[in-house]
Amino acid sequence: MAEEMKKKRKKMKLFLIVLLCVLAALGLFTAYFFLSLPNVAYLKDQNPQTTSVIEQRKQETQQKGKSLKIRQKWVGFNTIPELLRNTIRVSEDVDFYSHDGIDFYELKESIKRNLKEGKKARGGSTITQQLAKNLFLSTEKSYYRKLKEMVIAKRMEKYLSKDRIFSIYLNVIELGNGIFGVEAASEIFFNKSVNRLTLSEIIRLAAVIPKPLKVTPLSNSNYLKWRANLLLERLVKYGYISESEYRSAKEEFKK
Repeated sequence: MAEEMKKKRKKMKLFLIVLLCVLAALGLFTAYFFLSLPNVAYLKDQNPQTTSVIEQRKQETQQKGKSLKIRQKWVGFNTIPELLRNTIRVSEDVDFYSHDGIDFYELKESIKRNLKEGKKARGGSTITQQLAKNLFLSTEKSYYRKLKEMVIAKRMEKYLSKDRIFSIYLNVIELGNGIFGVEAASEIFFNKSVNRLTLSEIIRLAAVIPKPLKVTPLSNSNYLKWRANLLLERLVKYGYISESEYRSAKEEFKK
């Protein structure tokens, strides 16, 4: 009996040691995780000089023995047409102004669909999360990166206004090979400033966001036409364009 009690105490002691080691490791990981996250408060009144995705694209190009010319031009939030802002919202994050950085409904739906299809078929990232990825992380797909993205997004929502987050996003978003921000994309693809874009040009620009390195706004591919019609349907649904504007633009994307 005494021997049995002794064995039980040894097992309990071993269990406690293992538990303490696990808790210590978890504590160290948590400390490292949060200490490794970037400071975002400076973005309140400073524009980032570069982004992680820009640097990633440069490195990828260098590995191929080439160089990448970066085209980016900052513009004020109010210079960007409201229709373009609304088009990008209905494309990427229609509830941007009502959530706190993470859209848990979209996240849940994304996880459900991805598990069902066995692959990443739906994103679920908000504009704030996309900005966190573009500024500080990379395009790598991993749960660890996703966790960091979500925490950084929450921090940005704490320190920055919604319009400031959206303004930075619109100025750094990747829209082509070496092309970042809506102003640079407007000048390169349409030879005009972003504030002079037509409805169809706005639709074309927003349509390439999910695949900026595979599709250009000047394309007439089936993918671009599909995205364009989807965005037009959403814009008329939310009242951002009229029925006549919808019909007219829809005809253009049939050609």
